[in-house]
Amino acid sequence: MTDPDLLTSDLLAAVDAAATPEALEAVRVRALGKQGEVTALLKSLGGMTPDERQVEGPRIHALREAVTVALAARKASLEQAALDARLASETLDLTLPVDLPPTGTIHPVSQVMDELAEIFADLGFAVATGPEIEDDWHNFTALNIPETHPARAMHDTFYFEPQARTAGDEARRMLLRTHTSPVQIRTMLANKPPIRIIAPGRTYRSDSDATHTPMFHQVEGLVIDRGITLGHLKWTLETFLKAYFEREDIVLRLRPSYFPFTEPSAEVDVGYTLIKGKRVIGGSGDDANGGWMEVLGSGMVHPKVIAACGLDPAEWQGFAFGCGIDRLAMLKYGMDDLRAFFDGDVRWLKHYGFSALDVPTLSGGVGA
Repeated sequence: MTDPDLLTSDLLAAVDAAATPEALEAVRVRALGKQGEVTALLKSLGGMTPDERQVEGPRIHALREAVTVALAARKASLEQAALDARLASETLDLTLPVDLPPTGTIHPVSQVMDELAEIFADLGFAVATGPEIEDDWHNFTALNIPETHPARAMHDTFYFEPQARTAGDEARRMLLRTHTSPVQIRTMLANKPPIRIIAPGRTYRSDSDATHTPMFHQVEGLVIDRGITLGHLKWTLETFLKAYFEREDIVLRLRPSYFPFTEPSAEVDVGYTLIKGKRVIGGSGDDANGGWMEVLGSGMVHPKVIAACGLDPAEWQGFAFGCGIDRLAMLKYGMDDLRAFFDGDVRWLKHYGFSALDVPTLSGGVGA
């Protein structure tokens, strides 16, 4: 039988002499592999007498432990040496100009959401969010759209299968929210007035063409306080649109309309000017070379909606408005097909996308 002490000295010397990870692996296989020398000694313990095993066993196990520790230490040493050599050879001159800028871009929808948050934060609005899978009560009923109301036909809704009834609970019809108005309901239920929020997010309707997609983005605003009037609404929308389009010659026109959750209701048009055949927001819509373009829906919050949220309509009043974020992006940045927003075409994103450093600020300009 090989003397464990002699084998220990031999193997430790081989470990120290290993100059590469490959050479070290060869020593490991020689010592601890299936046919290794240390493995053979361990197997020989079974053929020894109890007295021999009591003497040789500790020596052989000490050999295996010593070799294992030496292998691990040498491996760490070789890896550290390789890392040091790599760090010494790989240098970076921070004074050189950047060869390539970041290739990723911010999607126009994300950019416009940031612009909206920046503008309304300056007006004292908070950003509120809510679930995209809603129940029938929050999406319709609480907004003065009862089950038999014809206004439900205004929304091509994606419904889920009705949930089974449980003891003491009525079945709820679940759906993909058709607008972000349920966020207004949840906010009024969870918070005491005064309330000033915008609710941006994804919404869903069964519709698809150049200006409609089954999933789109919407932002809605809500103000609940005492003594709120239609004049507050008009001023807020004028201030918002002037900041968003970065023009002072924004002219608004409010047309009477109908929404179940507001009374009175108004469609909001913005004046545009034709320049080289293209509509440019700004200027009076009554000019010979201009016109009006619908951009928003708005109105005073219906007393029934306020009451549905546990507030007294005689004490609290408010206004609400909403518009499509995708449409706002199209108007400001000159896009003509909404479907391209969701195609994932890198060329389109490279053309219309924004740099990660184009952070909207009111002082520097919300648009890039």
